[in-house]
Amino acid sequence: MPEVSAALAEVHRSLGLPADYAQRRGLSLQSEAAINSLVTIAYTDDGRAIQLAPPAAEAWMRLNRAAEAAVIQLIPISGFRSIARQTEIIRAHLESGRPLEDILRLVAAPGYSEHHTGHAVDLTTLNDPPLEAGFALTPAFAWLNTQATRFGFHLSFPKNNAHGIAYEPWHWCWRP
Repeated sequence: MPEVSAALAEVHRSLGLPADYAQRRGLSLQSEAAINSLVTIAYTDDGRAIQLAPPAAEAWMRLNRAAEAAVIQLIPISGFRSIARQTEIIRAHLESGRPLEDILRLVAAPGYSEHHTGHAVDLTTLNDPPLEAGFALTPAFAWLNTQATRFGFHLSFPKNNAHGIAYEPWHWCWRP
């Protein structure tokens, strides 16, 4: 297992992350994708590119074509996320007064998010509020549950997962 770099260890200390976070949560360090190799798969409403690593992007395109053929609309809302961006997200939660333990049930610590790899994509569908457990009640989720593994995508955080991260029916990760 790769070791935490000095820079990442300093980020963890600055956030107040417990030294045994990864061990307690059963999480592994995630390699950050090369930014210059990412492929844009969609754009957010405000024009931000949603990007994945090339093999995950290819698998996503195959999965999305199959979904469209089944009259299922999948809308990507997040893909690659840098360690720096993950840190900003956690800092914003801390600044709003949210306790770190609560934040870490919703967001993996910097260095441990599957989004760093460029293999994870967060999805929604029409008329569904993004990043909410209600996505599990949609036809899109039902389709993903039966079809996503054909394309290499897996639900990373099911109910009561061993990582202590909240149920994320919208979060799917491509695993080669």
